[in-house]
Amino acid sequence: MTVASPALGTPPRRRASWGPGLHAIQRGAAPILPRAWKMRIGRGLGEWTSARVHGQLARLARGRGPIVAGPWLGEVGFELLYWIPFLAWFTERFEVPRDRLVVLSRGGTRDWYAHVASRYYDVFAQVGIGDFRARNQRRSAELGEQKQTAMTAFDRELLQPVLSAIDGHPGQVLHPSTMFRVFRPYWWGHATVDWVRRHARFRALSVPPQQELLSRLPHGYVAVKFYYNDSFPATERNRAFARDVLCDLRAKGPVVSLSTGLALDDHEGWEEEETLAAHGISADLNPATNLALQTQIVANAKAWVGTYGGFAYLAPFHGVSSTAYYSVGGGFSAHHLALATDVFANLSSRSLLAVREAGVPLDAGAASQ
Repeated sequence: MTVASPALGTPPRRRASWGPGLHAIQRGAAPILPRAWKMRIGRGLGEWTSARVHGQLARLARGRGPIVAGPWLGEVGFELLYWIPFLAWFTERFEVPRDRLVVLSRGGTRDWYAHVASRYYDVFAQVGIGDFRARNQRRSAELGEQKQTAMTAFDRELLQPVLSAIDGHPGQVLHPSTMFRVFRPYWWGHATVDWVRRHARFRALSVPPQQELLSRLPHGYVAVKFYYNDSFPATERNRAFARDVLCDLRAKGPVVSLSTGLALDDHEGWEEEETLAAHGISADLNPATNLALQTQIVANAKAWVGTYGGFAYLAPFHGVSSTAYYSVGGGFSAHHLALATDVFANLSSRSLLAVREAGVPLDAGAASQ
């Protein structure tokens, strides 16, 4: 494997040579290979990658100094469903004590990592929201996708102040690209949920300490977050559906909107949500702590309702039921949903995640019962 940095992660553009068979599968250009052969090659590659990563992680864990996990710059769903459980597995499997792990993420997600890391640094302490958005878009363009499948110059720049603060070096970094390498066989359909469970440890997240804002919110509220993505595009029909769902919920009790107005990714927010909900968070919002604030509201809600996407997993990880809607069945990964369904079924005897096709507004009303 070629390495552009001593940090534990994959360098951009230059990849290990897996052979022509795998490259054909990656490009989707191997129609002559039977599916059974593709599956066999995929599983073999997965085992090979897993063994190599195990060796790299073992060497990282044998050190004495802190280990910096990050920076996490991507989607909330991948962070909750894959990255944090991967770090929990890493610390358990290689007996890395909590006081050695240092997390670098964004938006004030310190409490999400409380069970695996003793120290937390936030990306927004280094860069403003506008600069972050522009540079993260350039990072994605450099890689050809949003996912952190390789270490980039932006990653290294964000890591440097943290490494300086802990008197560390790039060899003490566990980059998200390592996690992406491990879970590819599952995302490609070459492995089952058990493959993810081999490299992850799932647990409920603790409810963060209450902030002053919660004392101003009504008792027994339902948290709502509708936004537009590939599974719920910005159509007039979806706007009307979201409006009907919110109005139906308001008829049954108080509703708090989680609309932030922050354009941190390519997901478009629903501009009417906070007005229709009557209770919102935009006036109290700080980009550096926006996810911390939303987590507190979700964790203390009666239920959560909104668009199906990664954010829909936040409520179930805090023991709060989530009802998520989509209108385009092919707009999301069935693999992510299958894993989430399995994880939440094992975390609670209650149904924590209901994913439904956008249709009858009364479906959402059930979430407020």
